[in-house]
Amino acid sequence: MKANKQQTRPRGRPKKSVDGHNQTRQRLLRGGIEALTEAGYSSVGLDTILKRESIPKGSFYYYFDSKEAFGQELIESYNRFFKNKLSKHLLSRPSSGLEGFHNFVADAISGIEKYQFQRGCLVGNLGQELNTLPPSFRVQLADVFKQWCDLLAHYLRQEQAYGHISQSLNCHQYSELFWIGWEGAVLHCKLQKDSAPIQSFADYFVSTLTE
Repeated sequence: MKANKQQTRPRGRPKKSVDGHNQTRQRLLRGGIEALTEAGYSSVGLDTILKRESIPKGSFYYYFDSKEAFGQELIESYNRFFKNKLSKHLLSRPSSGLEGFHNFVADAISGIEKYQFQRGCLVGNLGQELNTLPPSFRVQLADVFKQWCDLLAHYLRQEQAYGHISQSLNCHQYSELFWIGWEGAVLHCKLQKDSAPIQSFADYFVSTLTE
């Protein structure tokens, strides 16, 4: 009778769980986004985020090469989240004029009120401290704003096609102006702890689209 072959354990470190790796990485990104929508990049230390998510400090560099790399991932992650939100409202066929835009504004107000005016726009927050940020952030943030601008400009051109807004508008220019004003309105909401600045700016912007 042949002896049973002993099963040998592969040499080296045990294989790490891919799911576990992804879950921890996502927790870090989620915690980072929450922290940076409340405070600036320069004022938020890694210790704050790691403690918030109960993740050992020594584990951070297994998931990200540096704080700069972490910040770049945070911008990209927030951009995906925000573009999905924008697309949900702006790219659905409207039943009335500017319905998608109004839904986006209402959703934004609901979100900022939900967190008691503690959280703003991560991209806007970073934009206010560019002089203290890694140079790579400037290029990345400019590209994010361009993506948002292109998406809103596409929406405004659709509204033109439906006859809901003036045919003479330069949609790209109006889209750029919207995002400039929007970030200011979000900032004032946090300062005043009131959603009125967002609503006032949105109402004004809509009034310019039909002149």
